[in-house]
Amino acid sequence: MQVNDSDCVTIRAVIEGQLAAFQKDDAEAAFAVASPGIQEQFQNAENFMRMVMLNYPAVYRPRSVVFEKITNIQGNVTQPVLLLSPHGVPLRALYFMEKQPDDSWKINGCILVSVEAEII
Repeated sequence: MQVNDSDCVTIRAVIEGQLAAFQKDDAEAAFAVASPGIQEQFQNAENFMRMVMLNYPAVYRPRSVVFEKITNIQGNVTQPVLLLSPHGVPLRALYFMEKQPDDSWKINGCILVSVEAEII
């Protein structure tokens, strides 16, 4: 699936909104931008927030956030985001995005991958 400039702006805003919701411990707002499949998996905002707090501390409380260029991974529109974890570990969050029937974008999953340090 191809994304246009408007999609890129919207996708970034969705992710920034969720990150801001995590910072405020606003489980409802964070859960609202999850895809229907993710919402079905976790059933409610509290379960979702607990999972993020326990398994994704770099997403829950990042020290810094840098958006990279949107890409396509195995047919999924993917927004890579460089995060600095609360403990200072650099990670790349790969946000899998899903376009909804109303043309809005929702987060359909996120995986964290290590960022290899390169000495120059």
